[in-house]
Amino acid sequence: MRSTLAGSSIAAAILLSVTTCVPVSSDPVRAVAPAVAAKTPPVPVAEWTPEPPPEVTVDDTLRDGVVIVISNASQHMHVFQDGRLWRSSPVSTGKRGKETPTGVFAILQKRRFHRSNLYSNAPMPFMQRLTWDGIAIHAGRLPGYPASHGCIRLPSNFANDLFRLTGFTSTGVIVTNDPLEDEAAALRLAQRTDAVIPIDPKLLEETPMRVATAEHESKFGPPQAATPAPERTPVPEPLSDTQAIQFAAALSDGEARAHWERISKAHPELAKMQMQVVPARVNGRQYYRLRAASPDAHAACAKLSSTGLECFPVG
Repeated sequence: MRSTLAGSSIAAAILLSVTTCVPVSSDPVRAVAPAVAAKTPPVPVAEWTPEPPPEVTVDDTLRDGVVIVISNASQHMHVFQDGRLWRSSPVSTGKRGKETPTGVFAILQKRRFHRSNLYSNAPMPFMQRLTWDGIAIHAGRLPGYPASHGCIRLPSNFANDLFRLTGFTSTGVIVTNDPLEDEAAALRLAQRTDAVIPIDPKLLEETPMRVATAEHESKFGPPQAATPAPERTPVPEPLSDTQAIQFAAALSDGEARAHWERISKAHPELAKMQMQVVPARVNGRQYYRLRAASPDAHAACAKLSSTGLECFPVG
């Protein structure tokens, strides 16, 4: 009898311990959830790193694009489109003490109407900027010898046609001190120039998207045009109540900000200023004005201009 009671007590104790340590849930989903979670650990997500934009060389552009060859010694320019001579023209490059720098350049900025911020507001029609410190291709007087402050002057009609031919990601400019007797010598120089054209990487990043869009449209046709919304120029936040200066305008917000990064590295004093990109529509075309403000911005602009960086007070 005692053994029977003892066995019953032990069984009751075991049952009590089981029901106490492992509560029974009335929800079957909740009851099995821990087991499912234990069997399916989270899958790690691999980080995606975008590929850097492709580099564009002189050879690439000579085969598909525009290559401009300028000889300071010969005072002549030869322009090649897709590897063939487009046109040639006499030029006037930098005079003694203001020599046009040699090297391989990209087109950084294009302005049909432009005036110099360095030299008495001199007109620079059909301006195509090669450097941010004042070197550009533009229409101007050709006296038959080097006479500029470093720019490459062209006849007006030639400058106009060249302005329409070039592009930011499809043009390379070679400036040499070597004499070039004709276009054949210029072409040979371009063919042996193994250099990367310093095109803004942000502009090159857009190229894969254009290719993907073209492939999509070749298969499925162009997207259906939507009714355009009325244009609105965004109103920027006001600059602080201080002096403001403006740098060269750009054709995109990204180009303006990239210019700010470049000049800020070259001129650390700009880091103390408040930067702003101001959209503006002029004659039906969108521009982006790069401005900066600080209590002594006007004095800073005068110093920057003396180093060759274009800027002017705006408020």
